Amino acid sequence: MSAEDNKRMILGFFEDMSAGRGDKVLGALADSATWWVLGNFPLSGTKTKAQFAELLGALGPNIDGGLRVTPTGITAEGDRVAVEAESYAKMKNGKTYQNKYHFLFVVKNGKIQEAREYLDTMHANDVLCG
Repeated sequence: MSAEDNKRMILGFFEDMSAGRGDKVLGALADSATWWVLGNFPLSGTKTKAQFAELLGALGPNIDGGLRVTPTGITAEGDRVAVEAESYAKMKNGKTYQNKYHFLFVVKNGKIQEAREYLDTMHANDVLCG
């Protein structure tokens, strides 16, 4: 796939995530994919595809109406796609989750092989894990 194809695929991934299409989100990941999250809080570290699915499943019931992740910039070169994004969600605990991110994806054969997520970990810990 070309860099432009990879960009389109990743933009579709975020559309599916924001629309709550978990099956398509997970379907975009290769079976051997890893998802790494910056920091030292409960969501940090490297997750397998199965662990990432568990994480999404655990967060979902705490969100009132879904999590919207909106890309604000995207750059691709070869199999690497970099995305700047912002999120928004109302939590059932009354808090609002709004974060800013940088994601780096490695895409091969139309599937996400690796994702690295950089974000405000203090805010994520407070709202998502507090």
